[in-house]
Amino acid sequence: MSVPTLKGGADTAVRLRRSVFLGPLFRVGTKSRIPAMPKTSAGLLMYRKRGGALEVFLVHPGGPFWAKKDDGSWSIPKGEFEPDEDPLAAARREFTEETGFTVDGDFAPLVPIKQPSGKVVHAWAVEGDCDPAQVRSNTFTFKGREYPEIDRAGWFSLAEARKKILHGQVGFLDELERS
Repeated sequence: MSVPTLKGGADTAVRLRRSVFLGPLFRVGTKSRIPAMPKTSAGLLMYRKRGGALEVFLVHPGGPFWAKKDDGSWSIPKGEFEPDEDPLAAARREFTEETGFTVDGDFAPLVPIKQPSGKVVHAWAVEGDCDPAQVRSNTFTFKGREYPEIDRAGWFSLAEARKKILHGQVGFLDELERS
């Protein structure tokens, strides 16, 4: 890929310094291509059976950006993890950090999903139950104010969950329904 030049002064070529994003794996810098590691998250898709129907536990992100958003804003409890960290251990840790609950059981791995942002989310389905009214989330600070990472949680039928969940995570619901 050539770097554009501008003629300046006494016909001196001035090289434009820029960083162009070519996709999730490479960035063009001033001199060479540097592989960029996609961010990775891990989370748990807790489910329960009520009246013969599946329900899933989803969380709504806190903070001013998400405050007035509902459909298409909810998520499985998840968070980023380091390359040397066990993804399932990270998923369990993030679930506890975001909800205040611990979960045990048989963790069924789901196929990782690449989000529109390029982030790869690893998830496990686990049967369990908890009271959304008892969620106690960790917090973050934004513009000098503290916000809960999760401002609410709820149980949803699969049909309702498909409306609520972020578009990039619908595949987890589909896989749970097929299993």
